[in-house]
Amino acid sequence: ILALPEGSKDFIVYCDALNKGLGVVLMQREKMISYASRQLKIHEKNYTTHNLELRAVVFALKI
Repeated sequence: ILALPEGSKDFIVYCDALNKGLGVVLMQREKMISYASRQLKIHEKNYTTHNLELRAVVFALKI
């Protein structure tokens, strides 16, 4: 955690998927709260682009 979130403010989640990994950023009012990334697993490298993007969203919701 890079900054303490304010409970009453909205959060913004940015997700991205590339052919090598997934990345997510949690922000609140232009402040970065947290970020995470990971490499793709072997079987995920065969996923289509839209499935990888959805996988990034699921990854963001799990952390």
